[in-house]
Amino acid sequence: MLNTLKAGAAGMMLLAAAGCTTTETGAAVGAGTGAVIGGATTGTTQGALAGAAIGGITGALIGRAATPGDCVYRDARGRQFIARC
Repeated sequence: MLNTLKAGAAGMMLLAAAGCTTTETGAAVGAGTGAVIGGATTGTTQGALAGAAIGGITGALIGRAATPGDCVYRDARGRQFIARC
């Protein structure tokens, strides 16, 4: 089970590297880290899932706070750009 958690965390880190915004990156890193910590401390899948949920939410909030006053917009083609809110 620990190997599964490590593989999941590695996958989340790869997704974080491909994230376009700090909010997305923070959520991915937080979820991966939370899953590893939750799984390691409880030894259960439920602990890993709870850790991933809590870590993802916390990471997204921290990532969002890192760019105050900026919003991410998407145009009709799916391209993202950042501008003042």
